[in-house]
Amino acid sequence: MADHSFSDGVPSDSVEAAKNASNTEKLTDQVMQNPRVLAALQERLDSVPHTPSSYIETLPKAVKRRINALKQLQVRCAHIEAKFYEEVHDLERKYAALYQPLFDKRREFITGDVEPTDAESEWHSENEEEEKLAGDMKNKVVITEKEAATAEEPNPKGIPEFWFTIFRNVDMLSELVQEYDEPILKHLQDIKVKFSDPGQPMSFVLEFHFEPNDYFTNSVLTKTYKMKSEPDKADPFSFEGPEIVDCDGCTIDWKKGKNVTVKTIKKKQKHKGRGTVRTITKQVPNESFFNFFNPLKGKSDEDSEFTLASDFEIGHFFRERIVPRAVLYFTGEAIEDDDNELEGDEEGEDEDDAEINPKVGNFGATQTYLLCYTLRLLKMFPTLRQ
Repeated sequence: MADHSFSDGVPSDSVEAAKNASNTEKLTDQVMQNPRVLAALQERLDSVPHTPSSYIETLPKAVKRRINALKQLQVRCAHIEAKFYEEVHDLERKYAALYQPLFDKRREFITGDVEPTDAESEWHSENEEEEKLAGDMKNKVVITEKEAATAEEPNPKGIPEFWFTIFRNVDMLSELVQEYDEPILKHLQDIKVKFSDPGQPMSFVLEFHFEPNDYFTNSVLTKTYKMKSEPDKADPFSFEGPEIVDCDGCTIDWKKGKNVTVKTIKKKQKHKGRGTVRTITKQVPNESFFNFFNPLKGKSDEDSEFTLASDFEIGHFFRERIVPRAVLYFTGEAIEDDDNELEGDEEGEDEDDAEINPKVGNFGATQTYLLCYTLRLLKMFPTLRQ
């Protein structure tokens, strides 16, 4: 039988527990009155990260309920924003029709089908006065030589190698062009952008128009970019504008022996049984700009993601920059403007990263759309952030 001792009617183990508790409280009081201990505890508390989610978790249920209501409103805002971008696309289609007659005339001047009038050719440069003075001085000194040179000066048709020069000037494009692509691109006569018809899924098509050549029989090569402007049901708050979700190329009808997207290699193969060696030839993929018309499909590794993201970026650059401002990329003026914009952005970031770049506030709908697209690329392909 267990032995339970009592002291004044109270079990001895209860008395001992009470004494221990009292001693613990006294020790705690002494510790908490020590300034060094309190400072160490405060430092420990300050080092604990306070995230927004941890703050939300501390809120009362009634407040959390109201926050959920705000999220419902945010989802509805995202759907309205999606409609806004759809209307932007409709506006782009409308104004593309207004631009097209000017672009058609541009093509006629480039190909030499039409010669511009004197009025159409008149252009006042920023340094016009200096150039005029220098020209007058030169005319007085070497007028005879100038007349002779003018008589001998060649007068090629149109503007030779117009689009090829743009490819060569723009780093994003020149990196794609191989030496054996160059003679083909010299036959490029025009690049057009076509928007999807009203009521059709959002998309745009790049058309590359070629004159007859020795490489393929196609007169037009196309690249179609399919887009989506609607919040993701699983993650509606990630919506930041239209995104390119897929792209389709076209079949290039290469003439015999002219396909630059493949190369033929020879490989020696040994027969396992007989031990004889034979040489076999096979075609393997070859780097070329014309792979642009045969985009990757169905792959999800890191390299494929990067290639696909680069493809989308190039398609947008053709649409937003190259086609609308072709002459300025031919002369190099647009490239200088782009470089200046980048330098300005970098300087602004260095001065104060917390300040919003005031240029963003001046973006038109198209520029805002391109900015949103870039952000979407980073979300679609997180490896690009590395």
